[in-house]
Amino acid sequence: MNITWLGHGSFRIEIEDQVLLIDPWLTGNPMLAADQHEAALAGGTDILVTHAHFDHVADVVEISKQLNAPLSGMYELAQHLHAQGAVEGDAFNMGGTITRGTVQISMVPASHSSTIMEGDKRFYMGTETGFIIRGEGQCIYASGDTGIMAEAAYAAKRYFDFKTVIPCHYKTMPMLEQSAQVLADGLPDVNVIEPEVMKPISF
Repeated sequence: MNITWLGHGSFRIEIEDQVLLIDPWLTGNPMLAADQHEAALAGGTDILVTHAHFDHVADVVEISKQLNAPLSGMYELAQHLHAQGAVEGDAFNMGGTITRGTVQISMVPASHSSTIMEGDKRFYMGTETGFIIRGEGQCIYASGDTGIMAEAAYAAKRYFDFKTVIPCHYKTMPMLEQSAQVLADGLPDVNVIEPEVMKPISF
């Protein structure tokens, strides 16, 4: 299994016979150079979206069409993106589980917001989410944007028993954390791997 950070909240996960693209953001992503876009998407089999903010869905319809990759996510958001031309995957809901090959993907809660701009109007797109992904004997929690992760070290110790943590959604903008060192310091018994964009982490 390979997990590759594409910058910000975007990931490429190669697991079993699947290549999952989670919130793949290309246009305006300051951490992913234009000449890396093709490699970031190559062979993508499915797109998973956690919520509707631009830095998570700006490119997903075009990527879905380009790769002929089904797009799945929260019911309202997935339905909207399918209507915009994304290849139809699963529009499902909290607690639901879908299967891709031998990979199981379960939708779990996040605590954030989920709206999309259409012209000069903002529309609610259902609840923000994360995903639990199971395959190759591994269990991955892709948290999406969630409030408790502002205290990520506390949450990791209080609610989980992680072997490995891969920080994300940082360095991209001035308002965000620029280093994962505080997280690593707060999790001395966990393998905290600071990812490098487009450098696969193998398990």
